[in-house]
Amino acid sequence: METISKGNSSLPTKEGRGKVRTFFRFFLFALVAVVFIGTFVFLYLHSRPKPVSYETLEPCVRDLSKSTIVTGKIEPRDEVAVKPQISGIITELLKEAGQRVEAGEVIAKLKVIPDMNQLASAESRVRLSRINSEQARTDYERQKALYDKGLISANDYEKVRQAYNQSREEVAVAQEQLELTRDGVSASNASSSNTLVRSTISGIILDIPVKVGNSVILTNTFNDGTTIASVADMSNLIFRGNIDETEVGRLSVGMPMEITIGALQDLRFSASLEYISPKATATTGGANQFEIKAAVRVPGETAQDAPFIRSGYSATAQIVLEDATKVLTIPESAIEFSGDSTFVYLVGGSAAKPVYTRTPVTTGLSDGVNIEIKSGLKKGDRVRGNRIVAETK
Repeated sequence: METISKGNSSLPTKEGRGKVRTFFRFFLFALVAVVFIGTFVFLYLHSRPKPVSYETLEPCVRDLSKSTIVTGKIEPRDEVAVKPQISGIITELLKEAGQRVEAGEVIAKLKVIPDMNQLASAESRVRLSRINSEQARTDYERQKALYDKGLISANDYEKVRQAYNQSREEVAVAQEQLELTRDGVSASNASSSNTLVRSTISGIILDIPVKVGNSVILTNTFNDGTTIASVADMSNLIFRGNIDETEVGRLSVGMPMEITIGALQDLRFSASLEYISPKATATTGGANQFEIKAAVRVPGETAQDAPFIRSGYSATAQIVLEDATKVLTIPESAIEFSGDSTFVYLVGGSAAKPVYTRTPVTTGLSDGVNIEIKSGLKKGDRVRGNRIVAETK
């Protein structure tokens, strides 16, 4: 660089200063270019997808079953409503809900409140039958006297005697009807009085919806009558529930079921499907529901060993719709679905650098976790799962 000396100092010339500025300008451009290129390379390297390694699965042989869950409740097969044979007022209840009762055993006692019209009619019938009986007796005694003297034939005598006996029977019947209308019991049927309400079957009393002092009426053409008690045989139970229309077509009578009652510490026992409704009985979420019933087999060799199951317990029933025995399966999560086709990825290569080959397979039954492989795989093949186990840096 040329300088001009003046005294003891030296200053750069104009040409020298220009060269310095040019050098720094090129240096700055080079630095910017290096930074730009370095940033681009850095971003490129970090934006490239990293090779990943997936878990490896092997097909295995197992039993598969597809089942559905039906919610419902446990009920006695036959529940009988015990009703009175006469109208009246309850004077005594001899049983309580939950107690066992035998057929013919008395549950309640009634006091009859007679209908005044029926009572008046019964009293009138008694009076009329007695009048007729007195007249028949008079005729009989007169004819008997003539018969004893041989003045009338035996045939005429027998007719009069028969009429007299019939009149006496009519008096007895009218008197009995009066007692039944007035008291609900007569001398001839005291042991089977209508005032005693008896159970018609043996079983457990589920409910007594009446109290002492309540008025009750008998069943007639105009009403169903008052229920004194509900009795059921709790050793003969059924499961009643509803199943969706999408699954009802797979059911058939006789299919086994497993019943679970959560209220009894997840008690499980078996049942057999015995009824499928031919008509939808309810609609849930826009889907029709069909009623099903199953005969429940209560565990226990004797009635004492069997658990006490209450009517109306909520329960769930598991029904096996399809099953397959000893079939080749893989987890369903390893299947790739594409339209009507299914694929898996076979694992090849080395453990460090696995190679995945997309392979079509034919599937069968699925239980929601594992799925049957009918063709495309064999035992010993390795299949790619969905879980990532490692990333290659």
